[in-house]
Amino acid sequence: MDASLELSTSTGNTSVPRYRIFKIVVIGDSGVGKTCLTYRFYAGRFPNKTEATIGVDFRERILDIEGEKIKIQLWDTAGQERFRKSMVQQYYRNVHAIILVFDVSNPASFRNLPLWLEECRWNAQGQEVPCILVGNKCDLVHQGSSVWAGVKGEQVRKFAEAHGMPFYLTSAKEPEGQRDHVGAIFMSLAYRITRQRTFSYRSEALGSFKLPSRNRKEKEKWACNC
Repeated sequence: MDASLELSTSTGNTSVPRYRIFKIVVIGDSGVGKTCLTYRFYAGRFPNKTEATIGVDFRERILDIEGEKIKIQLWDTAGQERFRKSMVQQYYRNVHAIILVFDVSNPASFRNLPLWLEECRWNAQGQEVPCILVGNKCDLVHQGSSVWAGVKGEQVRKFAEAHGMPFYLTSAKEPEGQRDHVGAIFMSLAYRITRQRTFSYRSEALGSFKLPSRNRKEKEKWACNC
C-alpha cells in the first residue's frame, strides 16, 4: 500500500513541511499491552492510567529517518470483538505495517495469534504487508527463563519463523533511563517500511504520481505470510 505525502497549509513565504505518512496497525488480544506500547513510543514513558480501548486509539509521531522526516500513524485497536467487528476493514485500509502483540505472561494471548493472522489475511486482500511479532510484559518473566508462563520461547520463535515475522521481546514498563527497547522496535520497523515499499506522493494541490516499484525479492524480504 502506498504512503501519502501530507501538505500543511501555508501563507506568504512560509515553508510548507511535507511528510510521507505511514500507517501502522497494532493488533492482539485485549490486555496484552497494545496501548502501553504505542503510548510508550508516542510519549516516551509508561502511561499513568489506561482503560480498555473502544474501537481505536490514534497516535502520531514525526520521525527523522536518515535526514527525512516522516509521520507515523499508530492505530491502537480494540482487542475485544464487540468493539472491533464494525470497524475491522477500516483498520486495514491503506495499512503499511502490522504489529501483532501477545502477553508473555498470558498463554491464551499466544494461542490466539493464528486468529489474528486470519483476520489479517481476510482484510489485507492480497496486499504484501510487513508484519512483526512482539511479546510484551517481559518484566513479568524471570531473567534467563526460556518458559514464559507456559509459553516456550522456542515455540514463539518457530511460530514467527513459520509466518515470516521478525520477533521482539520487550516491556512497555521499562524504567526510564534504561535502553528504550520499545522505541527501537518502532524505529526499526519505520526504517524498513520507508525503504521496502512502493509509495505515491499525494496532495490535492499537486495531484499524485507513483515512484517506481522495487523488485519482488526486496518486497518479499519483509512481507508477512498472511
